[in-house]
Amino acid sequence: MTNPQNLQHPREAQDRLVLERLLQEGMSDYNLAELARLLIRYDGFPGAETNKKLMAELLEKWQLTEEELFERTRAIHARGGVYKVGSDKREDWT
Repeated sequence: MTNPQNLQHPREAQDRLVLERLLQEGMSDYNLAELARLLIRYDGFPGAETNKKLMAELLEKWQLTEEELFERTRAIHARGGVYKVGSDKREDWT
C-alpha cells in the first residue's frame, strides 16, 4: 500500500522549478500570484511534501500568512495584467 505522504503530483517536478525560481527572484506581483496559484493547487493534496515545504519557506521569507498572500493577490488580479495574453508569463492551472 502506498503511503499518501509519498504521492507525487503530476506537475510536481515543474512546480518545484517554479518554486526554486521564486526563492531566487524574490517577491513581485507575478511571483506572489504564482505562489498563490501553487498553494491552491496543492491544497488538500496528500503528498508533494518538498513543494509544500518550499511554499511554507517562501511565505516565511516574504513574511506573509496564506491569508495575507491571498488578500494581496486578489488585489493584484483585480488590477489585472499579471498574466498578460501574449506574454511568456502565463498561469498554469493544469
